[in-house]
Amino acid sequence: MATRESVDMLLQQCEDAIRFAGEQLQDGRLQEHYNDDGYSNALEALENAYNDLSQLAHSANSQQREQLHRMRLQLQQLQNKMIINPH
Repeated sequence: MATRESVDMLLQQCEDAIRFAGEQLQDGRLQEHYNDDGYSNALEALENAYNDLSQLAHSANSQQREQLHRMRLQLQQLQNKMIINPH
């Protein structure tokens, strides 16, 4: 079973990835192709956070799974925005 601390730490990691990706998305809109490394790193951070969420969900209780699922949806939404963005 996942501990509350491990879930909280992972959710914090996801929020950090979302914040970083949001900044890179905004920078990408302003700088276009001059920010490729940061943009790629942000996409990778989102993907890693998504994978970590999926793994932790297997050992989580129902309330934790719901939290993880909501965070996973946020990650997917931002990933989609970054992929669709004309960067």
